[in-house]
Amino acid sequence: MPATPASLSLRHATPADTRAVAYLSELDESERLADPVLMAFDGERPLAALSLADGRAVADPFARTADAVALLRLRARQRRSSVPSRRLGFGRLGLAA
Repeated sequence: MPATPASLSLRHATPADTRAVAYLSELDESERLADPVLMAFDGERPLAALSLADGRAVADPFARTADAVALLRLRARQRRSSVPSRRLGFGRLGLAA
């Protein structure tokens, strides 16, 4: 049964997830992802992971993971857009900080 968006959980990988990230990388026949990593789980089962450092993703090729990877990419974009840009600091506009 494929995972549904309602059954997926997304979270940042922790040191305890090192084996899960390595497992997904091995299944996907890819090099291990660079930290930090976001992961998608169906219950306790790791389905996919996305490196926030370079945008590479790995996923379980034996599961339907397109939705999980899409959600990871969406969450990464949301995370990037919520971080204030340093290029548009007040000092550059001539305003007091």
